Amino acid sequence: MSFLSPLLRLENLSTEPIMSLDHVPEAQRYNKDNIVAQWCAPINGKMYRIELEHGTTSGRRMIWVNGREVLRRDWMFKLVGEDTFSIEQARCIIRVDPAPGFKYEYLLYIDGKPHAQYTEELTRQYRLWLYTCGSSQTDEADAPQEYRIMLKLDTLSLYVNDELREETAAFVHGGTDTSFVLNETKFVLQARSSGNKHDGIVHTLLANDELVPEAKIQQIMQEPVSILQTN
Repeated sequence: MSFLSPLLRLENLSTEPIMSLDHVPEAQRYNKDNIVAQWCAPINGKMYRIELEHGTTSGRRMIWVNGREVLRRDWMFKLVGEDTFSIEQARCIIRVDPAPGFKYEYLLYIDGKPHAQYTEELTRQYRLWLYTCGSSQTDEADAPQEYRIMLKLDTLSLYVNDELREETAAFVHGGTDTSFVLNETKFVLQARSSGNKHDGIVHTLLANDELVPEAKIQQIMQEPVSILQTN
């Protein structure tokens, strides 16, 4: 005979976590201080910032992509293992492995490849430039505008801050020029033959007739978070 109310019996207790973040708005759930690992990767012409929250005491594991929650597990008693999610058509896996000293190692795989290998291979398929324009407004308090300009070599698709541009290249002597304007700054993407089969076509970017140095995708990983944001 039980002295407990029937409602308190084990078989009547909820199996759902008693602590959840469902009632908290997404913008408030994201806390940069809780992020234990961060990666950056180009997928289908867009740049994505992938972040992992791994609560070793709370048992909570959360994955964020460009500041948006894509996976959340509460009250996980097993602190190691894999979580799978997708970014567009790319299959992504974050693996948590134990490390010496009661620490953890965090690994990201994209389409079955380690993040470093995936990024290195993608680097050869893109050209990347980073440029900062002053505000077109008269208010000096306005922050400069950061632009991430990417050219996908196999399709010659041009992306500016992850948005596909529709400009048409114009034929000029020795190649083509693609012109566009951002924040009152005139950009010209030039494509010229290198004169040898090994280098093929050389792409350069001009901003108001000044050469913009080419960047590497790995460089973005060291840039401020703002340049990775997509809304």
